[in-house]
Amino acid sequence: MWLTDARVVDVVRGQVRDGVSVEITGGRIGAIRKHPGAGERMSLGGRYLVPGLISVHTHLSMVYPFSALDEGENPGLTVLRAYGRAQDALRAGVTTLRCVHELNRADLLLAEAARAGWADVPRIVGAGRAISVPGGHGDGIGSALADGPEAFREAALAELDAGCSHIKVFITGGIANLGETFDHPEMSREEMQATVKAAAERETYVVAHAGSSLAINWALDAGVRSFEHAYDLDEETAGRMAAEGVFLTPTLCCTRSQEWMRWKGFEEFQIETSLQVGPMHLASIRRAVAAGVTLVNGTDYPPGDPIGGTSVTVHEMELMQGAGLRPHLALAGATSNAARLLGLESQIGTVEQGKVADLVAVDENPLSDVSAMRGISLVIQSGRVVHDDRSAS
Repeated sequence: MWLTDARVVDVVRGQVRDGVSVEITGGRIGAIRKHPGAGERMSLGGRYLVPGLISVHTHLSMVYPFSALDEGENPGLTVLRAYGRAQDALRAGVTTLRCVHELNRADLLLAEAARAGWADVPRIVGAGRAISVPGGHGDGIGSALADGPEAFREAALAELDAGCSHIKVFITGGIANLGETFDHPEMSREEMQATVKAAAERETYVVAHAGSSLAINWALDAGVRSFEHAYDLDEETAGRMAAEGVFLTPTLCCTRSQEWMRWKGFEEFQIETSLQVGPMHLASIRRAVAAGVTLVNGTDYPPGDPIGGTSVTVHEMELMQGAGLRPHLALAGATSNAARLLGLESQIGTVEQGKVADLVAVDENPLSDVSAMRGISLVIQSGRVVHDDRSAS
């Protein structure tokens, strides 16, 4: 099949290649050239062709409010809940998900079902269960609990043995639980080091829920290379993150989605906390942008959920742009840079010959303003059209 009359967006260079045709063959991108060859054709009518979106902070199995979650829930129910959210994400243009903790390892089960052809969902890169200290931020949501370096090492290896692609830990508190703070580390330096060493033995990495600079610096010392939230990030730590080439998922929507939170039944103290932390969070991410930290798109909330006339994923992209990230970098955070974080840059994240044909089309140029991504009208995953509501060209 040929996609004709396309404007291909280069998310790395921040450029557009006008009036080209893109071949899709065997689920991959074939030739990209001025004139199409023989075969079926689909005209994009001058629309902009963008790589399929990648969300790198996803919890498909979460229950709202959090207090309603049952750690003993039947895994079948957990996977069904996750399945619906994954389908929503795919229709919204999110063709790849990195999960960073799921009850009952629902991400691994859903990924297995997708490989068997039983579930129509995004590509899933799973963490299984996150690891938390007892009484820490991850306690009570089905995490693996560990106390001490050897216990963290064993817990990490257990998740990797179960089929996880990376390890998620909570190195500080957050904003979800009454009375918790994110000012102080919840893990010791030795526990962080043991977890990173276990991941390295399997040639993978650790992603850390991290609220503030002290814990982030400890984690940098240990070799953690992916950080989430950074509610209170100082300038010096932001500079170090940029220099060391780590990735930061700001999840700005966590402190800028109060209407959505009320719709989902969040408890009032959680909504108030998100409002209070919001200005600090935004200032922190602006420091990260100024320092040149590589930012990637993740939402914490279901990425395909509707919010303000768009999806949570695009909402987050707009918030990142609003924090000072140039449009092409906000777009790269959900495409090429996210693919690099996942180690899948040879397969996805750009529109290039030989890459998997994960593609979305929009009417306006997202390199001018990422709000153009509100207009996703066509979604293709691995060469298969999964959503198409284009008007007649």
